[in-house]
Amino acid sequence: MDSMRDRFAPVVTRLLDEDPRVAVVLAVVGADGFTEAGRRHPDRVVDVGIREQLLVGAASGMALTGMRPVAHTFASFLVERPFEQIKLDLGHQDAGAVLVSAAASFDWPAGGYTHMAPGDVALLDTLDGWTVHVPGHPDEAETLLRHAVAAGDDKVYVRLSLQSNAAGRPVDGQRFLTVREGRAGVVVAAGPMLDAVLAATEDLDVTVLYATTVRPFDAAALRRATATAGTDVVLVEPYLAGTSTAAANDALADVPHRVLGLGVGRTELRRYGRIDEHLAAHGLDARSLRERITRFTAGAVSAGA
Repeated sequence: MDSMRDRFAPVVTRLLDEDPRVAVVLAVVGADGFTEAGRRHPDRVVDVGIREQLLVGAASGMALTGMRPVAHTFASFLVERPFEQIKLDLGHQDAGAVLVSAAASFDWPAGGYTHMAPGDVALLDTLDGWTVHVPGHPDEAETLLRHAVAAGDDKVYVRLSLQSNAAGRPVDGQRFLTVREGRAGVVVAAGPMLDAVLAATEDLDVTVLYATTVRPFDAAALRRATATAGTDVVLVEPYLAGTSTAAANDALADVPHRVLGLGVGRTELRRYGRIDEHLAAHGLDARSLRERITRFTAGAVSAGA
């Protein structure tokens, strides 16, 4: 199966051909995928070199002229390094752009911590008005990329990852999907965490919601789910643990509830390892998730007994 990033260049190349507003801004990373597109659209495929602040600044300038720029590099270089430009050049100036990342939280462990960005979604969460898509399968990535580019002048972040679920789901760029229904809690699985969550909760009486668009947070879907499954909520996210805890708390502010945020821990893992080893170390493999979810929901039962 191809990866989400394998879909990126072909999809955006087609969008370049279809829409004269679309432009691509690169910082060396991923440039090979746009060689032919650059020949056809030399004024709309721009490689600024290893200058990530300029990457965002150039995208902002294009947006202010009426274009729809798509900026791409690794997440740590796209969100963390040029965060001031994201805040000012895009946010302060109300300039819309599509930021598309690769490498996610730890997709390239051999690259070291410089190429890891578990805090990217939490960092963007400090700014107003961002839509954040976290696809869990290449088919979903293609759908959400098209949604992002077509989203007028909105500010959109699309988080691509090598981690993937076995099958894609019919995502719409807005709502959470109900994958399984139960009566003893709600588990929200973000993007590539779905398969591990389904395996971890296979015989547990919980509702599983699937989130591929995490901002805006689908408060209505969570409220509907808790109406029948109870108000114990577990969030399983492939980035910094607790990133969506405040959003879930806000969604349930008028009812007693408990929220457990599971995700990537704050402690830096200094050995390179493999993706699966990082998942296990952060407790995001199916076995660890089962233990943590079971312990949390069992605590609710004991407290209510």
